[in-house]
Amino acid sequence: MSSWWNRPIICFVNKINFESRILDLGYIIPEAPAPQGSYLPCRVVGNLAFMSGVLPMEAGVISHSGIVGVDVTLDEARAAARICIFNLLSNLKAEIGDLNRIEAIVRLGGFVASAADFGDHPVVINAASDLLVEIFGDVGRHSRAAVGVASLPRNACVEIDAIISFI
Repeated sequence: MSSWWNRPIICFVNKINFESRILDLGYIIPEAPAPQGSYLPCRVVGNLAFMSGVLPMEAGVISHSGIVGVDVTLDEARAAARICIFNLLSNLKAEIGDLNRIEAIVRLGGFVASAADFGDHPVVINAASDLLVEIFGDVGRHSRAAVGVASLPRNACVEIDAIISFI
Protein backbone atom coordinates (compact mmCIF):
# COMPACT_ATOMS: atom_id res chain seq x y z
CA MET A 1 0.00 0.00 0.00
CA SER A 2 1.37 3.37 -1.04
CA SER A 3 1.00 6.43 1.15
CA TRP A 4 0.32 9.90 -0.21
CA TRP A 5 3.54 11.30 1.30
CA ASN A 6 5.87 9.02 -0.66
CA ARG A 7 4.28 9.52 -4.05
CA PRO A 8 6.09 11.72 -6.54
CA ILE A 9 4.79 15.25 -6.66
CA ILE A 10 4.25 16.76 -10.08
CA CYS A 11 3.85 20.50 -10.14
CA PHE A 12 2.59 22.42 -13.14
CA VAL A 13 2.87 25.99 -11.94
CA ASN A 14 2.04 27.54 -15.27
CA LYS A 15 1.09 26.19 -18.62
CA ILE A 16 1.78 29.50 -20.32
CA ASN A 17 5.24 30.19 -21.67
CA PHE A 18 5.68 33.67 -20.23
CA GLU A 19 8.74 34.49 -22.30
CA SER A 20 6.83 33.67 -25.50
CA ARG A 21 3.77 35.54 -24.26
CA ILE A 22 5.85 38.68 -23.74
CA LEU A 23 7.04 38.48 -27.36
CA ASP A 24 3.55 37.63 -28.65
CA LEU A 25 2.23 40.78 -26.96
CA GLY A 26 4.87 42.79 -28.83
CA TYR A 27 7.02 43.54 -25.78
CA ILE A 28 10.76 43.20 -25.38
CA ILE A 29 12.54 42.68 -22.09
CA PRO A 30 15.59 44.99 -22.13
CA GLU A 31 19.05 44.09 -20.90
CA ALA A 32 19.25 44.36 -17.14
CA PRO A 33 20.49 47.83 -16.20
CA ALA A 34 23.56 48.07 -13.98
CA PRO A 35 22.83 49.01 -10.37
CA GLN A 36 23.14 52.74 -9.72
CA GLY A 37 24.58 52.26 -6.22
CA SER A 38 25.76 49.83 -3.56
CA TYR A 39 22.90 47.33 -3.65
CA LEU A 40 21.76 44.15 -5.36
CA PRO A 41 19.06 44.47 -8.03
CA CYS A 42 17.64 41.19 -6.73
CA ARG A 43 18.20 39.23 -3.53
CA VAL A 44 17.00 35.63 -3.55
CA VAL A 45 16.05 33.98 -0.27
CA GLY A 46 14.59 30.51 -0.69
CA ASN A 47 12.07 30.72 -3.51
CA LEU A 48 11.48 34.47 -3.11
CA ALA A 49 13.12 37.17 -5.18
CA PHE A 50 13.20 40.51 -3.37
CA MET A 51 13.47 43.03 -6.17
CA SER A 52 15.12 46.39 -5.53
CA GLY A 53 13.32 49.47 -6.75
CA VAL A 54 13.64 50.16 -10.47
CA LEU A 55 13.26 53.43 -12.29
CA PRO A 56 11.84 54.18 -15.77
CA MET A 57 15.23 53.85 -17.47
CA GLU A 58 15.59 53.45 -21.23
CA ALA A 59 19.07 53.15 -22.72
CA GLY A 60 20.57 54.34 -19.43
CA VAL A 61 18.47 57.51 -19.23
CA ILE A 62 15.42 58.29 -17.09
CA SER A 63 12.54 58.38 -19.58
CA HIS A 64 10.12 60.37 -17.41
CA SER A 65 11.48 62.76 -14.81
CA GLY A 66 9.85 65.31 -12.56
CA ILE A 67 6.81 65.58 -10.34
CA VAL A 68 3.52 64.00 -11.41
CA GLY A 69 0.85 66.66 -11.52
CA VAL A 70 3.41 69.39 -12.20
CA ASP A 71 6.04 68.30 -14.76
CA VAL A 72 4.62 64.89 -15.69
CA THR A 73 1.06 64.06 -16.80
CA LEU A 74 -0.94 61.13 -15.48
CA ASP A 75 -0.54 59.29 -18.82
CA GLU A 76 3.23 59.88 -18.84
CA ALA A 77 3.49 58.55 -15.29
CA ARG A 78 1.51 55.44 -16.27
CA ALA A 79 3.91 54.88 -19.19
CA ALA A 80 6.83 55.26 -16.76
CA ALA A 81 5.29 52.60 -14.47
CA ARG A 82 5.15 50.16 -17.38
CA ILE A 83 8.80 50.83 -18.23
CA CYS A 84 9.65 50.09 -14.60
CA ILE A 85 8.00 46.67 -14.90
CA PHE A 86 10.08 45.76 -17.94
CA ASN A 87 13.24 46.80 -16.08
CA LEU A 88 12.16 44.82 -13.03
CA LEU A 89 11.57 41.73 -15.17
CA SER A 90 14.97 42.16 -16.83
CA ASN A 91 16.64 42.20 -13.39
CA LEU A 92 14.68 39.12 -12.35
CA LYS A 93 15.58 37.27 -15.54
CA ALA A 94 19.27 38.12 -15.02
CA GLU A 95 19.03 36.58 -11.55
CA ILE A 96 16.92 33.43 -12.10
CA GLY A 97 17.62 32.85 -15.81
CA ASP A 98 14.09 32.25 -17.10
CA LEU A 99 10.83 34.11 -16.48
CA ASN A 100 8.94 30.83 -16.92
CA ARG A 101 10.13 29.99 -13.39
CA ILE A 102 7.82 32.66 -11.95
CA GLU A 103 5.25 31.14 -9.62
CA ALA A 104 3.58 34.34 -8.40
CA ILE A 105 4.02 38.08 -8.31
CA VAL A 106 3.54 38.33 -4.56
CA ARG A 107 3.75 42.05 -3.85
CA LEU A 108 4.38 45.28 -5.71
CA GLY A 109 5.49 48.54 -4.16
CA GLY A 110 4.84 51.64 -6.23
CA PHE A 111 6.24 55.08 -5.44
CA VAL A 112 5.06 58.17 -7.28
CA ALA A 113 6.87 61.51 -7.02
CA SER A 114 3.88 63.79 -6.95
CA ALA A 115 2.51 67.18 -6.11
CA ALA A 116 0.96 67.58 -2.67
CA ASP A 117 -2.55 67.75 -4.12
CA PHE A 118 -2.13 64.77 -6.48
CA GLY A 119 -4.30 61.82 -5.42
CA ASP A 120 -4.15 59.38 -8.33
CA HIS A 121 -1.18 57.32 -7.13
CA PRO A 122 -3.19 54.09 -7.51
CA VAL A 123 -4.07 55.02 -11.09
CA VAL A 124 -0.37 55.39 -11.93
CA ILE A 125 0.60 52.08 -10.34
CA ASN A 126 -2.44 50.33 -11.89
CA ALA A 127 -0.56 50.58 -15.20
CA ALA A 128 2.15 48.34 -13.73
CA SER A 129 -0.35 45.97 -12.12
CA ASP A 130 -2.39 45.69 -15.31
CA LEU A 131 0.74 44.93 -17.34
CA LEU A 132 1.72 42.12 -14.96
CA VAL A 133 -1.75 40.57 -15.24
CA GLU A 134 -1.69 41.00 -19.03
CA ILE A 135 1.59 39.06 -19.22
CA PHE A 136 1.21 36.52 -16.42
CA GLY A 137 -2.56 36.13 -15.97
CA ASP A 138 -3.53 35.04 -12.44
CA VAL A 139 0.15 34.49 -11.62
CA GLY A 140 0.55 38.26 -12.02
CA ARG A 141 -2.15 39.21 -9.48
CA HIS A 142 -0.50 40.64 -6.37
CA SER A 143 -0.85 42.66 -3.21
CA ARG A 144 0.36 46.22 -3.54
CA ALA A 145 1.11 49.62 -2.11
CA ALA A 146 0.87 52.85 -4.12
CA VAL A 147 2.52 55.70 -2.28
CA GLY A 148 3.08 59.36 -3.06
CA VAL A 149 6.52 60.77 -2.23
CA ALA A 150 8.21 64.17 -2.50
CA SER A 151 11.04 62.95 -4.75
CA LEU A 152 12.70 59.85 -6.12
CA PRO A 153 16.28 58.99 -7.15
CA ARG A 154 17.57 60.73 -10.28
CA ASN A 155 14.38 62.81 -10.36
CA ALA A 156 12.37 59.82 -11.68
CA CYS A 157 8.60 60.17 -11.44
CA VAL A 158 7.98 56.49 -10.56
CA GLU A 159 9.87 53.71 -8.78
CA ILE A 160 8.65 50.13 -8.38
CA ASP A 161 9.90 47.24 -6.26
CA ALA A 162 8.49 43.73 -5.86
CA ILE A 163 8.58 40.37 -4.18
CA ILE A 164 8.24 37.45 -6.60
CA SER A 165 8.11 33.72 -5.90
CA PHE A 166 9.63 31.28 -8.36
CA ILE A 167 10.42 27.61 -8.74
